[in-house]
Amino acid sequence: MNMDKKSYARYVEARAPRSPLLADCLRAFLVGGGICLLAEGMIQLLMHLAGMAREDSATLTSVALVLIAVVLTGIGVFDRIAQFAGGGTLVPITGFANAVASSAIDSRAEGFVLGVGAKIFTVAGPVLLYGTASGALYGVIYFICKLAFGA
Repeated sequence: MNMDKKSYARYVEARAPRSPLLADCLRAFLVGGGICLLAEGMIQLLMHLAGMAREDSATLTSVALVLIAVVLTGIGVFDRIAQFAGGGTLVPITGFANAVASSAIDSRAEGFVLGVGAKIFTVAGPVLLYGTASGALYGVIYFICKLAFGA
């Protein structure tokens, strides 16, 4: 079968299963919101039961969410949750923890140095790079605006 790119795109479009968009969005919203609700509940518990300051309880909650995401990734549960929830599991801290842990798990057979050590940030590395670069660019723009407009 000899097709050009447009014909092939129409062929794929006609035969690809339709995604239930509303159901996907609802599942993502519920799971992502559930993760955020869990985090806020942990913060409130630490503030009221342990008497911690909000900043301290938020920091401890972030660490706990990373630990939970890494453990769930390690035992294969996070992937099943992500398959169900789609983008809902990409709440920044849990999604980032999953990306780092998945890279480490996938490359552990190659050894700790050339496998895990070299490939642990293959997915998360660009996030770190472009996040840092965009933050620096924003800082330069902010500095120039402060100089130009004085506010």
